[in-house]
Amino acid sequence: MIEGKRQKQVAGLLHKELSEIFQRMGISMMDGGMVSISSVKITPDLYEARIYLSFFKVHNNEEVLKKIEERSWEIKKELTARVRHQLRIMPTLTFFIDDTLEYVDKMEKIFKDIKKEEGK
Repeated sequence: MIEGKRQKQVAGLLHKELSEIFQRMGISMMDGGMVSISSVKITPDLYEARIYLSFFKVHNNEEVLKKIEERSWEIKKELTARVRHQLRIMPTLTFFIDDTLEYVDKMEKIFKDIKKEEGK
């Protein structure tokens, strides 16, 4: 489904503000690794924001995601204060693990294995 202009604007705004909030609250460095927001997707009705988190050198992704979800009320409170003049309704925040880097690594390994077999 194609995102509308307003969806992209709201997603960009939330991405920028959430990145700053994560840095300020110390969420960007957790469990011996780094957490960053890879993308934000907004539903067409602007009532739900899906935040995709990318983890780098984190020992347990699920555990860190759980810690972030436990602090989601705090994150949403800060975000609401920052964007209250730009949005009528604050979307519901839902956090997901972005595993695209793992997927890319897996696909590259498969392609390397195929090349090795072709060389034999």
